[in-house]
Amino acid sequence: MVQQVPENISFPNEEEKILELWKKLNCFQECLKQSKNRPRFNFYDGPPFATGLPHYGHILAGTIKDIVTRFAHQSGFHVDRRFGWDCHGLPVVCVISLPTDMSVGFNSPVLLAYQSLLCCSYAGFVFNVTRLGRWIDFENDYKTLYPEFMESVWWVFKQLYDKGLVYRGVKVMPFSTACNTPLSNFESHQNYKDVQDPSVIVSFPLVEDASVSLVAWTTTPWTLPSNLALCVNPELQYVKLRDKATGKIYILMESRLIALYKSDSEYEILDRFPGIVLKGKKYKPLFEYFIQCKDKGAFTVLVDSYVKEEEGTGVVHQAPYFGAVSMIYVSVTVPGFDVLFAGCFFKDADKNIIKLLKEKGRLVHSSTYKHSYPFCWRSDTPLIYKAVPSWFVRVEHMVEKLLENNAQCYWVPDFVREKRFGNWLKEARDWAISRNRYWGTPIPLWVSDDFEEVVCIGSMAELEELSGVKVTDLHRESIDHLTIPSRCGKGVLHRVPEVFDCWFESGSIDQTRGWFYTLLVLSTALFGRPPFKNVIVNGLVLASDGQKMSKRKKNYPDPMAIVNSYGADALRLYLINSPVVRAENLRFKEEGVRDILKDVFLPWYNAYRFLVQNVHILQHKDEGREFLYNENTVKESNNIMDKWILSFTQSLIQFFKAEMAAYRLYTVVPRLVKFVDILTNWYVRMNRRRLKGENGTEDCIMALETLFSVLFSMCRLMAPYTPFITELMYQNLKTLIDPASVQEKNTESIHYLMLPPVREDLIDRKIENAVSCLQSVIELGRVIRDRKTIPVKYPLKEVVVIHQDPEALENIRSLEKYILEELNVRQVTLSTNKDKYGVRLRAEPDHMVLGKRLKGAFKPVMAAIKELKSEQLEKFQETGTIVVEGHELHGEDLRLMYTFDQVAGGSAQFEAHSDAQVLVLLDVTPDQSMVDEGVAREVINRIQKLRKKRNLVPTDEITVYYRSYPEGDYLDTVIKEHTDFIFATIKAALKPYPVPTSKEVLIQETTQLKGSELEITLVRGGLCERVGPACSYVNLKVCVNGTEQDGVLLLENPKGDNTLNLTGLVDAVSCIFGLKNSKLTVFNGKTELINKTDLLSLSGKTLHVTTGSAPALISSPDALLCQYINLQLVNAKPQECQKGTVGTLLMENPVGQNGLTYHGLLHETAKVFGLRSRRLKLFLDEAETQEITKDVSMKNLNMKTVYVSVIPTTAEC
Repeated sequence: MVQQVPENISFPNEEEKILELWKKLNCFQECLKQSKNRPRFNFYDGPPFATGLPHYGHILAGTIKDIVTRFAHQSGFHVDRRFGWDCHGLPVVCVISLPTDMSVGFNSPVLLAYQSLLCCSYAGFVFNVTRLGRWIDFENDYKTLYPEFMESVWWVFKQLYDKGLVYRGVKVMPFSTACNTPLSNFESHQNYKDVQDPSVIVSFPLVEDASVSLVAWTTTPWTLPSNLALCVNPELQYVKLRDKATGKIYILMESRLIALYKSDSEYEILDRFPGIVLKGKKYKPLFEYFIQCKDKGAFTVLVDSYVKEEEGTGVVHQAPYFGAVSMIYVSVTVPGFDVLFAGCFFKDADKNIIKLLKEKGRLVHSSTYKHSYPFCWRSDTPLIYKAVPSWFVRVEHMVEKLLENNAQCYWVPDFVREKRFGNWLKEARDWAISRNRYWGTPIPLWVSDDFEEVVCIGSMAELEELSGVKVTDLHRESIDHLTIPSRCGKGVLHRVPEVFDCWFESGSIDQTRGWFYTLLVLSTALFGRPPFKNVIVNGLVLASDGQKMSKRKKNYPDPMAIVNSYGADALRLYLINSPVVRAENLRFKEEGVRDILKDVFLPWYNAYRFLVQNVHILQHKDEGREFLYNENTVKESNNIMDKWILSFTQSLIQFFKAEMAAYRLYTVVPRLVKFVDILTNWYVRMNRRRLKGENGTEDCIMALETLFSVLFSMCRLMAPYTPFITELMYQNLKTLIDPASVQEKNTESIHYLMLPPVREDLIDRKIENAVSCLQSVIELGRVIRDRKTIPVKYPLKEVVVIHQDPEALENIRSLEKYILEELNVRQVTLSTNKDKYGVRLRAEPDHMVLGKRLKGAFKPVMAAIKELKSEQLEKFQETGTIVVEGHELHGEDLRLMYTFDQVAGGSAQFEAHSDAQVLVLLDVTPDQSMVDEGVAREVINRIQKLRKKRNLVPTDEITVYYRSYPEGDYLDTVIKEHTDFIFATIKAALKPYPVPTSKEVLIQETTQLKGSELEITLVRGGLCERVGPACSYVNLKVCVNGTEQDGVLLLENPKGDNTLNLTGLVDAVSCIFGLKNSKLTVFNGKTELINKTDLLSLSGKTLHVTTGSAPALISSPDALLCQYINLQLVNAKPQECQKGTVGTLLMENPVGQNGLTYHGLLHETAKVFGLRSRRLKLFLDEAETQEITKDVSMKNLNMKTVYVSVIPTTAEC
């Protein structure tokens, strides 16, 4: 039995219940069990560091992985999903200050503390990941500290070593002083920051003429004590000048004079020459540390084109120990010596060195300079570049192969492959894989003291064989003491002290330069092929101010606090529906998560609630009627809105499958979110009456089946993205699903179900285009109403729709009634001729934008813009560009407006708006009757709000009492004149005060409306309910000779008697509509009726009567078109008619014609029951206490039951 859905919901609380359900059903393992015989989908999960709880980066990447693997399962694959943990490397070192002292054993307090940390981190990580809805196997996880995992790393390294790709060298490497280890080049690019550093220009006097000095610029004064050379560009122009203020003579690049001087008057140029002239010149060193290197070529001017003219003085100071480029030109070996400021942090030494330079008279200029500088990605401290002995893997020789393999991978988004990743590969350098740390996978190299003999170990068994010792663990404390006998007579071999870069075995921050890069390098080196087929790249999640998220700064909300406030689904959808999935950055904002609830989940939930609510109402009205959805036996609906939403849904499924197969989540999510809006704000809104059953039971069931079908399909599509809310809805909806219609054996969870197949037969592009036109018209009309501040409650006379395509206008014509309802207008006029209404386009330039850009040319361009013709501006609407006076203008440069020619008389009557395809003119002239109706709608609005405030549902029977003060004023008059209209809308009796004392008051409120005081009271129980037609009927759309009329034909009267056949139907239509000389054809949809057709099976449908072929597009009204009353006999002779016999009487036919009078009502009632010779009385109640007299308005009887009493004759008395 389907359960009623509460109006208010706490999504986080419901998610907790779903987690319990999944745990109870063991859902994840059940999924794996169900799919074990399916084709495999290979998925590898890069391990996060096991040192804390998931941050937004983890959550984003985990959500993407969860979506892709859930989709793969839904698509018929078996997906193993093992979680992994990175337990080595800098993150661990930074959390616990692990020592480098090799004597520390694995059972030391520090390492035991680390084991404790891991256990805590695992538990917290598992809890949070599970709470976020990710299905991943934690029981069969892998950890990089497992011996079998470390052994696999050794195997990889041995393969590289055997291929000759490993070597030991000394290179200038980025070095983290906080972590006491070198970093790889790609690690150093992870954390650049804009910083203010000292900017100094220092003089270097020439040996040949001490009065002339080269001047070099640097932002790293701490490197100056290590200066060994200067470098200039051989081709660019240099100058020798005299400083007029000091009289000193300097040499620098001519284009860089601005680095030292603000004005030409500050110096005198003595000579000009190319940089090559300076090659080989000797200069005096700043410090004496390397004076012994002078004879080996130190303190000489070098030349190279890497010296640029963008910054500095054009003279670059070379410190080979601290600069990769410098080391190319100067490579020296020097003995150790004492230095100034020994033990001082290198950045802190800057001030001391600048002071010393000033004292030496070598400081020419000092200031500060803002530039980008690398920081350690883990400790967030400045990196120092210095020469470090390291172990390297050769990469530079295989750059072309790396690029070739990269081209074979499918990247999402695709620009990352060629640009971000491809450009990085082109500049790939040999990879420094060693780290000077204790904790990590040891590098399996045993070497002699002189490094001449090297043995690379590839497995635990090999180490046992060569060392003669049983090995159970591969961490340093277990193997560093092991030695291997030399085969070359060099004694014993010892293991090198370094451990592997953790990137060698796992990944981290920017994966394009991390895990993706290292996997590609290793796979190319080992196997010559790419390591993966598909890669999804996401951007970074930043704080709301655009800065990196920082625990220290507390500049972002705790992820679990967000989950506890809004739910995991909301957080997941917010992250996935953002630029971060397109590999761009996201500024995380809590209100964005809140908006997902407001704009997506609540409308979606309310559509689901509305469905369940109306299924309950249907079963309440029609006792014993069971609503059971079967996808295979659902009848094809003739309602155009049903056809549209079903077609739209199938188109979405088609798009979803294609884009998800291509891993383009960034195109899928916006379509899914938009679909929620389409479903709730268009389909449900336009079909509320049908869904409530106001058009009869059969049509109600058709609408409910359509809505159920769409919601069920949507839940299956959204399940990978929002696993909780889809499960919540499915657990209730599945009770309404016919088990025979589901292919899966186990249907306990929505995540067991496969994706819905694409129903090509339901896709109708023509209907989709027609409704798209309809939406454009309605949205344009709403914009006009907003612009003129005319609420939709207030009806307007006419909307004119202008489109150049006659077919588009025909599509709109078929949906005309929805325009009437949604825009609340009395008439829709369609036209292809805007000139008829005197409409023309006019352009206004954006003065600020164009004025700034065009400067002196702005005035003539502005004049030309005002002279542009409508045809030119219409073209501009289509293309977005136009050339005016030789200047190309774009959409943001011009503002288009519609104006009316005064001669056409439309300027005051109409307001216009367009979307470049369709033009809408709305008649905004005031009309008192329409204003009155708008006020009546305001009253309805207040009544409905009171209902909601009291938590009433549609099945709650109420009566509404009102009092307007002062009595007899404008508001009171409007309510009395529109009582029937209000009554028909709220489906409850409307009565003036006083409220009977016997009534139970539910809620009472006093409000102000149109200057009057309005008091409204809702009481429990109804007076006289509106009823549907008692007899079977069909609506008629009769189109002959271009004229369309609406009407209704009863198929029986009284109930069960005098049923009509097709011949009788055609004759009746001919009579009613005056078409006796026309040959008529009757269609149900596009199917022509034949004599054998059972007309009663068509009850509640709309039949189209023409003299030709079936109409192109079929629309169906939401209710019986004509006003009617039901008739029920309360007494009669048995031979005349059974007591309780019911019939239906049309009060007009065709629509709007032949209105019934009181005497006509008596006459027609007698005809229905064959009682023409008898006198009748009519009552509003079966007890015959409320007689209907000639004073009663016939309009007020619409949709009511009239009780018919036969007055006995004198003889009968």
